[in-house]
Amino acid sequence: MPANPATRYVYLGPEGTFSEQALRLVSDAPGHRPVRSVPEALEAVRAGTADAALVPLENSVGGAVGVTLDEMIDGDPLMIVREVVIPVDFVLAARPGIDLAAVRSVAAHPQASTQCRGWLRRHVPEAVVIDVLSNGAAAQAAAKGEQDAAICAPIGADGQSLVRLAERIADHPDAVTRFVLVSRPGPPPAPTGDDVTSLAVYISHDRVGALLSVLTELAVRGVNLSRIESRPSGEGLGRYVFFLDCAGHVGEARLGEALQGLRRVCADLRFLGSYPRHRWAGGDDTEPVVAPGLTDADYAEAARWLEGLRAGRPD
Repeated sequence: MPANPATRYVYLGPEGTFSEQALRLVSDAPGHRPVRSVPEALEAVRAGTADAALVPLENSVGGAVGVTLDEMIDGDPLMIVREVVIPVDFVLAARPGIDLAAVRSVAAHPQASTQCRGWLRRHVPEAVVIDVLSNGAAAQAAAKGEQDAAICAPIGADGQSLVRLAERIADHPDAVTRFVLVSRPGPPPAPTGDDVTSLAVYISHDRVGALLSVLTELAVRGVNLSRIESRPSGEGLGRYVFFLDCAGHVGEARLGEALQGLRRVCADLRFLGSYPRHRWAGGDDTEPVVAPGLTDADYAEAARWLEGLRAGRPD
């Protein structure tokens, strides 16, 4: 989905979140609407009151954002059309007049408190961490006096006129968060040669080696997995859905054939999108390499050869 001023975007709010910061890399047009939660953002897209939603998908330290994965497979299909990766720079902020020694409660999104656990233990060991829905909500809670301080983005602290008691408090200073832009289903963006395809795979639980058969369908075609994540399917203990990120695009022959194979061996398969891989400073800038025999031209030649055999024209 190309960014343009007419597109109606929603993002995980309130204002001052990393989601808002990431959305500015997609579009700097005014009027983008913050919402209270990831489910609300994705439901706005499903209901047609927004054209696209920018939501967090995973963090390099805290791992996957479970609510985003769950919402992507619960309800009408949605499709990822773009990813954005940004560095995460947390601050501890409070109202003017509150110093670090006085902090006894800290508002934080669970992902944020996870990434700052060590710093909190060293500097405010007596403080209780209160979970909130977003980093922006944490800043608002501190500004209203609901909690003594907040772990939030610098943009959130400044937007609520908070004082930064400490900066760069993340235990891993090189942490990044990956966001995805989600829309209603439609033709995916054109292949760029450096793309990601995301899938939700339900394996057949009454079949021995079901997960291995899924991985084999990808491996034999040279499709590289960059992420595999399991989440409870809601059908009972031991029943999981696997989220896969694959290198490649649904428009490429080898990935298209792999998807056909997965469709045959999986209990269910949900296509979540093919979209360009985001390149960011400090990331992996190596160009993807397709092994000999796995290019689209190789697949086309093999198909031509098989057609000739079936027609009685062996080469």
